[in-house]
Amino acid sequence: MGKILAHAALLEGREVTCLPSYGPEMRGGTANCMIVISDRKIGSPYATEPSCLIALNRPSLDLFEPATKPGGCIVANSSMIDRKTMRVDLTTAYVPATGIAERLGDARVANMVALGGFIKTRPVVKLDSLSTSIEKLISTRAQDMLSINERALLCGFESVSVGE
Repeated sequence: MGKILAHAALLEGREVTCLPSYGPEMRGGTANCMIVISDRKIGSPYATEPSCLIALNRPSLDLFEPATKPGGCIVANSSMIDRKTMRVDLTTAYVPATGIAERLGDARVANMVALGGFIKTRPVVKLDSLSTSIEKLISTRAQDMLSINERALLCGFESVSVGE
């Protein structure tokens, strides 16, 4: 999801950094990816106070919600997160990403559903740029996943529910 968002911003001529963090978290914890998108040069890829958070599970929301910048946004996977956000100084969107992905036929595309919901909430890049990035970045051995990833992105975009 992070690579696709970063690539889409690059396609639009923006300055971008992408700093993924995948360690033992890949076995069930809170893997994360920091992306900085700007119209100006970027001084550091590390964001101590990110303006937006896409939380796919409860541990990620619990860990990163407090650091999210006031006035920012949180997109929460309401299929996997059993609570509302605590912050009233943010825009919050709830997307049943895992449920939609399962209805589409593959729970692995929940990240694309959430990304679609994020772009509806904060249009930092165009939906078309994300679709182009999916086509460019999906591996040749996973070409059969192209269509479902694009459908997932669109379903997330169309299904977002913005809360207070």
